[in-house]
Amino acid sequence: MDNPKSILITGASSGIGEALALEYAAPGTHLFLSGRDRERTDTIAEACRTKGATAEGKVIDVRDQDAMTDWINACHATKPLDLVIANAGIGLGFNKDVDIEKHTADIFAVNVNGVFHTIHPSLDLMRKKGHGQIAIMASLAAYHGMPSSPAYSTSKACVKAYGEALRGAYWSDGIKVTVICPGFVESRITRRNKFPMPFLMTGEKAARIIRRGLARNKARITFPWQIRLMFGGAVRFLPEFLMDRFLRALPDKT
Repeated sequence: MDNPKSILITGASSGIGEALALEYAAPGTHLFLSGRDRERTDTIAEACRTKGATAEGKVIDVRDQDAMTDWINACHATKPLDLVIANAGIGLGFNKDVDIEKHTADIFAVNVNGVFHTIHPSLDLMRKKGHGQIAIMASLAAYHGMPSSPAYSTSKACVKAYGEALRGAYWSDGIKVTVICPGFVESRITRRNKFPMPFLMTGEKAARIIRRGLARNKARITFPWQIRLMFGGAVRFLPEFLMDRFLRALPDKT
């Protein structure tokens, strides 16, 4: 969508979500922003207002289905939604000593169920409206299961495949669906990382890439191009024994 006027972004209090909010903030644009931290969410909303946008911040847990549905319905009633970006997500360090059941459940609750709780009510509203756009934040880690982050990479693979399927299922309803697969982007999460992060990108640059891709209604927005080429192309064609060796050599994300 070239010029959305009513935009909802989850996880907008930091990282890519914050950068997207500031990228879209402009006179005539209405932003509905959610986050987990009241101070950060209010700060971003105020920064968007200084750029001329109308912005409302909301502290809400994407894991709460009823609360998300109520909030999205209320936002749509205020200003019918043109673009919904299901961005909220978490990345937890993994090692074989963690409680793997809890670790996996915690990640899936946000990265999978949180996305569902965002896009399902949005799809219903946009079908009635007759048009709209939905963007789902996946990851380059979605292209292959990562031994260093099994639950995270699987959660992102799930929403990547789901978004790709929804794109075909809802095109006749006038709803555009795009999956976003970024590499490493500066954020509160990546600042904690102690391992190498090749081609680390600023949030501002990532937001510009995403906005251009959404304006063109791309099925997938994958960046940076160097890692896209690696995971989206070359790695998939490696012999299995080389693939295993390559993946085992990836940095530990304890």
